[in-house]
Amino acid sequence: MQKKIVDFTNLLRKSGVRVSVAESLDAFAALDELSLDDRELFKDALRATMVKRSDDIPTYDRLFDLYWSGFHDALREQLGQATGGLPDHVDLDQLLEALRQMLENMDVDLSDLAKAMLSMDPNQLEQMIRDAADETGIERIQNLLQIGFFSRRMIEQMGLEGAGGDLRELIDQLREAGMGEEELEQLGRLMQAVQDAVRRSVRQFVEQELDKQNHDYLERFRRESLQEKSFYNLTEEDIRRMRELVARLAQKLKNVITIRRKRQRKGKFDLKGTMRRNMAHGGIPFELIFKQRKKERPKLIILCDVSSSVANVSRFMLQFVHSLQEAFTKIRSFVFVAELGEVTQVMRDNDIYQGIDQSLDGGGVVNVYTRSNFGFAFHVFWRDFLSAVDSRTTVVIIGDARNNYNDPRAWCLREIHRKAKNVVWINPEAPGAWGFGDSVMDRYLPYCDVAEECRNLKQLSRMVDRLLL
Repeated sequence: MQKKIVDFTNLLRKSGVRVSVAESLDAFAALDELSLDDRELFKDALRATMVKRSDDIPTYDRLFDLYWSGFHDALREQLGQATGGLPDHVDLDQLLEALRQMLENMDVDLSDLAKAMLSMDPNQLEQMIRDAADETGIERIQNLLQIGFFSRRMIEQMGLEGAGGDLRELIDQLREAGMGEEELEQLGRLMQAVQDAVRRSVRQFVEQELDKQNHDYLERFRRESLQEKSFYNLTEEDIRRMRELVARLAQKLKNVITIRRKRQRKGKFDLKGTMRRNMAHGGIPFELIFKQRKKERPKLIILCDVSSSVANVSRFMLQFVHSLQEAFTKIRSFVFVAELGEVTQVMRDNDIYQGIDQSLDGGGVVNVYTRSNFGFAFHVFWRDFLSAVDSRTTVVIIGDARNNYNDPRAWCLREIHRKAKNVVWINPEAPGAWGFGDSVMDRYLPYCDVAEECRNLKQLSRMVDRLLL
């Protein structure tokens, strides 16, 4: 049982459910206190010890059914269908009792599989199917095209065709021993139905194993599809799932940042310096010299357009940045539609998701129910907050530059660019639309170090990564 718990724990981890070693030990301790006969209690005990987040419960439930009981129940159902195919007037118990009495007086040599099929014992048949799966390396299954291949290999490993031959020979021996033709016909139909049930059960086992082994692949496929989905087309459910996805991507970026900092502390190998230092040793490099290059963490100022057309870009950019606060010396966040206001304190005083939701509602500092005016927002920033920008500051602007034919006041962005280290513009519109209609993106481009289209999470995560380089 402990081995099965460990295997199930590994399956959960493979599918994205975080289960620590301590939680696995808690599962062992919980099982010592309850009966394994109660399936629902067993399921609840494992879930209570292994699952920490409500979002992981559907994954846990699905994998539990696949791993612990899905196949056994399916096998019992298949055997039930095999016996249910007999005519209504046939008494199955009476037929099997007659067979048992005949076999007591006969010397027959049957394979283990043939005996298990005669007894229709689901536990024994399940164990034989699992043993055959282990022998054929079922854990290597990767796609639907391999289902037929592994099913045939398992049937050959079990010797199903040979067991079927043994049962047909048994019918002939029973005829010679004096069993009636009607009973022989019923027994033959039953054994053929059981053989077909085992064959179908093997295929079901392979299909479930594919689902189990590649559950993480299907989940990765869904995550990748969500990363490439346009921000314009996100549903409420997509936004909820995207929060978790952004959190995972942010954690990956944190790991990358940690590795980069370790390398920076050590520095790059300096060949010339090493040769000069070791001239006294005849050129033998006893002392290694590394170039030390300290990279300062940037200051970050974010200007987010919170109008409905770009709200989702701003939402996930804020989540990214505030999940990576340690990567920046200081972060200041501003929101605007026409008016501009600072929401740094809102983000600091609230849970990250509450802070983002309040910021997208204007944070209590701007009116979101007005028409976009980038020029006015930039002018307010130039007038009230330009002193916050210095040579270490990266200014990130998120918006579509749709200015409703107002004065763009590009000179304000020019002054911001003159003081900042970098100005980065994230625009959810395609470059082909920049400068057309009420778009003034072409007026702002000369004062941007980076200006890129960002319509989905994959593009946004690449942009965040560039900010950290």
